[in-house]
Amino acid sequence: MKPSPKSAGETAVPVVSGPAARTGGGPTVSRPVSSAAEPGQPETRADRKAAEAAEAGAEPALFAEPLPTSALQVRPPESEVERRNHEREQAANAKPVAPRVFQVILAIFYPVVLLVLAIRAVTSPLFLWVEYYRPGFPGDGYGFNADDRMTYGSYAVDYLSNWAGPRYLGGLVNQNGEKLFKDGEVAHMADVKTVMLSAFGAGTLLAIIGIIAMLYLRKRSKGGIRRGLFAGSIITLVLILGLGTLAMLGWQQFFTDFHEIFFANGTWTFALDDTLIRLFPGQFWMDAGLAIGVLVFLTSLLTLIFTWPTRRRRGLSPKKNAAAKTAEGESTDEEAELEAEPLEK
Repeated sequence: MKPSPKSAGETAVPVVSGPAARTGGGPTVSRPVSSAAEPGQPETRADRKAAEAAEAGAEPALFAEPLPTSALQVRPPESEVERRNHEREQAANAKPVAPRVFQVILAIFYPVVLLVLAIRAVTSPLFLWVEYYRPGFPGDGYGFNADDRMTYGSYAVDYLSNWAGPRYLGGLVNQNGEKLFKDGEVAHMADVKTVMLSAFGAGTLLAIIGIIAMLYLRKRSKGGIRRGLFAGSIITLVLILGLGTLAMLGWQQFFTDFHEIFFANGTWTFALDDTLIRLFPGQFWMDAGLAIGVLVFLTSLLTLIFTWPTRRRRGLSPKKNAAAKTAEGESTDEEAELEAEPLEK
């Protein structure tokens, strides 16, 4: 048979098969091999697809593979940079809901707990001793001296914080063997005890919840405790200044309105010779209110000072360093990332 003519661009290459491939002898078989790539032939997959589409006269595919030069390393437009910066700033400032809730709880509970602690400090034998023995405190016109007041007043104060029944005061007698407190006085002290124990219990519960909130914020929110206490101190100062202003404008009316909130009419008024009035005259209640206000005010003021959001506490760099960086033209990390981010056409 005659061999078929070779097409242009093909050459016969001898191929050795069989045993001859190992020994070097035997027949050879010629195979056509394409010559070197023609000039202008596409070398990449994208170029081949583009060439095939051009030869077929068809429009390029809708989702054609981009050419290697389609992604240019250029800076995005300023509007795009601002939009991305705004989105990243929103994402960075977005915080979980739970830390915010615990900060609000801490801010609301702080004034209540502080007020309850101040009341507890006043209802103590120490405050009684300071009052009865301080110069200028009015004496008793019916025979009680400072020692008598300290003894009988301590029973009344202790009754407010213990779990004893009304007989704790009802069974007391004076030096003449007469009942120290009348039935109406004992009933009023029982009402006061109910209010005080409720306040102490509520303050303890709120304090426990506040501690839990602080433990959570310490782990999950940097600076959350400081922000919660800062807001709580502001609320406390506003409340105590408002109440203090009302008390100074009219103490008697303030004292009456306070009692009418917690006690029924006619159950908290007594004669001048009753034991409760002799132990706790009007001056005592004015001093007690002043002491509570001062304690709450000073504590909240110190809290405000120690939690004030300075640049260091907020974790911000000093102004001088920031100004120096700006003057040197240093770009932020976000701008650097945007500059390095490719913009696809």
